[in-house]
Formats: sequence, structure tokens, C-alpha cells
Amino acid sequence: MSLFGHPTDLNRQFIARPDTAKEDILYKWPDMTIRKFTQVTVQPDETALFFKEGKLAGTLPQGRSTMDGALIPFLGDIVDWASGGNMYRAELYFVGTREFVSLPFGGPIDNIEDPETGLAVGLRVFGEYALSVSDPSAMILKLVGTRQASNDLITDWAREQILKALRTSVVKKLTAEKWPVLGLAARTGDIETALIADVQAPLAPYGLKITRLGNMTISLSPEDEQTLKGLRKDTAYTRLAGGFREYGVGAALKGIGEGAAAGGGNSAAALGIGMGLGGLVGGIGVAPAPGAGQNPVGGAGPGPGAGPSGGAGGVACASCHAPNAPGAKFCSSCGAAMAPKGVHCTQCGTAAAPGAKFCGNCGGAL
Repeated sequence: MSLFGHPTDLNRQFIARPDTAKEDILYKWPDMTIRKFTQVTVQPDETALFFKEGKLAGTLPQGRSTMDGALIPFLGDIVDWASGGNMYRAELYFVGTREFVSLPFGGPIDNIEDPETGLAVGLRVFGEYALSVSDPSAMILKLVGTRQASNDLITDWAREQILKALRTSVVKKLTAEKWPVLGLAARTGDIETALIADVQAPLAPYGLKITRLGNMTISLSPEDEQTLKGLRKDTAYTRLAGGFREYGVGAALKGIGEGAAAGGGNSAAALGIGMGLGGLVGGIGVAPAPGAGQNPVGGAGPGPGAGPSGGAGGVACASCHAPNAPGAKFCSSCGAAMAPKGVHCTQCGTAAAPGAKFCGNCGGAL
């Protein structure tokens, strides 16, 4: 017979957290019965706790301890008297006391109103957090309980508390501070500081603490981001152009120019419409070109009907009234289309009055 009785008893003389569980926050020893004089090894970055009938019986210090009631007084409370005092019966947990880092979290936060545009957008967050156990006994009694102990049980619950804090206090801060959604990246430090402070309250009763956050990114859905960026661009261009109407005319001219450059099939018609828009631009306060309405020597400009050099027979532009040579198709000053006598609408065929820019019948550009 073996010196220790049954051959398998030899395996029970030494207890320690296995190598496969070194990265776990919590590890439960699978056997509740522990032989007297068993050697229990507790690593420097963990603590070992004994629980019996839902109550903490005692804690072992770091290092190697011998399971002997004469050396460790609390073991007298967990003696299995049915074994003649040769066994201890209790649940043994190993709890890591170091900081556990690079734990991922993420998910949707909430729909908030962007203070810059007034649009409702949905926010998402992704990042990492670090966790430490401040009270191993409270964590086991209040969070783990009688459930199967696992690392995911602890980290998943901590992640839910982080997201909950983001959805409540941090979103309130975003709204109160009126931070533009597209500029939240510059506020990441402030958000992380507020979040770490707010998330401690729900975690503390369970013996857990969030020590830091990292790589946190608050983002929009691609659709919302595109909408906000487009609206911000339109707002900036409108301000630069002096008004929404001016910006609209400029955008239309740019689109017509790009279409003509691309060789569109109706480029001639597009060019005509563009010239009509050019007249609108002239009517929005664009000053006549230098020299328009003046003779070469600086005298008063010739009256309507005078030629470009002051002679008779010239044609005045209907947009800027600058003189042009007879038969000119476009104004030499502002570029507007010159309407020849007897011009007809290309869309409905109705005759148009001299100098008209649009058809009086169908409204088409001339």
C-alpha cells in the first residue's frame, strides 16, 4: 500500500492554481474535500479563500501553507468530522489581485441630438478597460454566488456597467456641454475621466474596480457620419458664398461645368442653361467687369445702340448693358448669351422677345 493510502491521494497533497488558469480573475478548486497536511501554494499576485455554507471561513496568505488546524486556526471551522478529523470540507477559491488589462468593451450607446445641426444621431463606443479586485470576498458572495465560477461572468458584468454609465451620466454630459458629435475625438480624455469616476459606484459593492480605460473611440454609424459631414460642408459653403441662394447658383454652375467637361450628350443645352444662371449671378450683386460702359480714354460709356467703339449699330447686352458688336452670340463683358432677333424657344418653338432669357410660354432657358 502507498505511504499515503490510495495512490490517487498523492495527487491531493499539493494544491495550486493550474497553469491553464493563470490569466483568470477567479479560479475555483474542483474538490471540496481537502486532506489534512495538504500543501496549498498561493502565488504573490493572488489570494486563497475558503467558504463554507455561503460564509467566508478564512483566507490563506501568499506562499505555501500546510493544512493543519494547529497552524491555521480557522481550519477548525471546516473540519469534516465524519473523516475522523483527517479531512477539511469547504470551497476553495483563488482570486487574482493584480490588474487585468486589455479587456474589450463596446456597443451602441444612445441616440442623441447633435447640438451643431439639431439632427438625432446614434453613437457607438469601442475600447478596452483594466479591472482589479478590491474585495475578493464581496465578489464571490455577491456576484459569483453558487453559479459556476468563470472569468467571463466577471468581465461581462463589468462591461455592462461601463456601457450603462456611458448611456446615462456621460450622455448627459455630452448634452449639457453642447459638444459637436463630429468633434468628440478631441474630448476623449474628458469622457474617459468622467466615465471612470461614474462607473465605480455600481462596481464597488461587488468588490471590483475599473482602474483605467484605453483605445476608446466614440463613433457614428456610416450613414449618420456622412449626413453630418455633408450638412457641415453645405453650411460652410453657404456662409462663404454670402447666402443659400448664392451657394445654390454656384453649385449649379459647377455641376453644369463638370457635366460639359465630361462630354455629356446634351452639353450644348447645359451650356445655355449655365449662361442663364450666369445672368442670375450678375443680378445677385456681382459688379460689372472693369471697363464695361466706358470708352478707352475714360470718358462716359456710349448709350444703348452704340457699338463697342462708340459707333452706331452696336447691340447692348440685356444682362450688363455693355455694348457688343452686331451679331455677337455672347457678351464680351459678362459672358451672357446674346438673344438674336427672331429667336425661337428650342423646346416649344414660341418666338421670344429680343433680350429675353427665358421663354414666355414654357419657361425654358433661351
